[in-house]
Amino acid sequence: MRKALDALYGAALVGACLSMIAIAVLVFVQVAARMVDAVAVFLGLPRYGFTIPSLAEIGGFLFVASAFLALAATLRAAGHVRVTLLMRWFGPRGDRIMTVVVLLSALGLTAFAVWSVWLLTRASFERGSVSVGIIAIPLWIPQGVMMLGLVIFAIALLDELVSMLRGGEAAFRTVENRREAAEGGH
Repeated sequence: MRKALDALYGAALVGACLSMIAIAVLVFVQVAARMVDAVAVFLGLPRYGFTIPSLAEIGGFLFVASAFLALAATLRAAGHVRVTLLMRWFGPRGDRIMTVVVLLSALGLTAFAVWSVWLLTRASFERGSVSVGIIAIPLWIPQGVMMLGLVIFAIALLDELVSMLRGGEAAFRTVENRREAAEGGH
């Protein structure tokens, strides 16, 4: 089960990385095309006029995909902002209880977000809603990717919660402890 979950989180992270790479490639192509046009005008030649239609919109959708698909891997790598100063004040037992409470709360909020985005995605699909840019992109596609990222994040939160309830340590806690040890216990 651990391998399957890690593969799921890894696949989502690869999707997030590919989304960021796609943004970079699209923007690079657009900038290069503008530079070619500028050089052409400078040389007295006509503009080529190449543009990527709906670039800003597509970039925004890819950014949302990147952010949401990276949630689970970021959680497990202790990349989300957490305030651990208060946790230390409670001591190890209180720290553990507070972590379980926070994971339960996060799981509840994420479940609500999944449900809300599901309703939005379904409505967009049923109505045939499309983006307003030059390229009419069906809105259920980016919304569906957002929902997928939230579902994977909910699975990761549940994974961490189960680890804590079984007496183990959450992956993000292990990473935090290693960082603390590497920094000299601060």
